[in-house]
Amino acid sequence: MLEGKKIFVVLPAYNAAATVEEVLDIVDTNDIVDQIVLVDDGSSDHTAQLARARGVHTVCHGDNRGYGANQKTCYREALRLGADVVVMLHPDLQYSPRFGDGDGGNDHIRRV
Repeated sequence: MLEGKKIFVVLPAYNAAATVEEVLDIVDTNDIVDQIVLVDDGSSDHTAQLARARGVHTVCHGDNRGYGANQKTCYREALRLGADVVVMLHPDLQYSPRFGDGDGGNDHIRRV
């Protein structure tokens, strides 16, 4: 929580089993994140099972609906669960999941 606001991280996932645990490890170290939501977009690997095993709120599309639909489900689910602020991270490590890690890439996401 940050300044009384519930902070949710959403992860739009598709076949991210190879990297999702690393991303979860990094996000779990951030003390302002209240909840993580992963939406699995019809993956053929075990992305959803890995997330659930870590206690992550996980939603699965029965088939691949595409990135835009995955994003929409992420936002809808986070808002349904009571998020005040939603931060989308990529579970495939396309971008750094670190919050304010000093590399200049995402320093705008940090404790104020």
